This record gives sequence, structure tokens and C-alpha cells, in this order.
Amino acid sequence: MDDSVPPPDPEGALLDLSIEGWRFARLFAKVCTKLDAGEGQRYANQLRYFLKRIDESLESAGLRLVNLEGQPYDPGLPATALNIGDFSPDRRLYVEQMLEPVIMGPNGLIKSGTVMLRGID
Repeated sequence: MDDSVPPPDPEGALLDLSIEGWRFARLFAKVCTKLDAGEGQRYANQLRYFLKRIDESLESAGLRLVNLEGQPYDPGLPATALNIGDFSPDRRLYVEQMLEPVIMGPNGLIKSGTVMLRGID
């Protein structure tokens, strides 16, 4: 029986933590909209600082998060569209919501994202 521990993966840990932080930040932003203006603004400032620190940490490793929300959908985008089957093939679509961000590195795509689409009327 092999009891050896796999070697640590600092880049993988940074990616996992960044994605979870990104998800939490999106949820926190929604909560901030439900607060009164003064209190909401204070927490929004803290949220911006948190997101800035995530970006800086990723940048130091040569990585960055990419948000595709609002962009026209193209099958070549580095993201899996969970609801693509809800639309006819000739329908024009855009990325309505990112569920998981795209992660890019110095040599290209590190991890593809996950999106929800909406039709362009």
C-alpha cells in the first residue's frame, strides 16, 4: 500500500481559491444591493478591495480571470454553455451569466469557464 502524499500544487490551490473567492464575491455583491445605501457602499468598497487582491495574487502567478458576461456567444469561446440546448442553432445568443470564470495564463487557456446564455431578441 502506497501512503505517499502527492506533491503540493500551489498553482492549483491558487486557482481553486480564486474561483471560490470569485463565486463568493458575486454572492456578496448581490447581498450588498439589499443593504441601505450607506452600509451597502461600505461593504461594496471592501468587496472591490477583495477582488483587487485576488487579481493581484493571480497576476503574480501570470494568471487572470476572464468574465465573458454580456459578450456575444460563439461556440469557440473557452466556456461550456449549460443551456445551449434550449436554443435553435441559428439563434443569436449572448453570455448572460458566468457561473465559473475563464482562467488564462501566459501561454493561453488554463481553465475554461461555465456560462448561461440568453437569446438576442
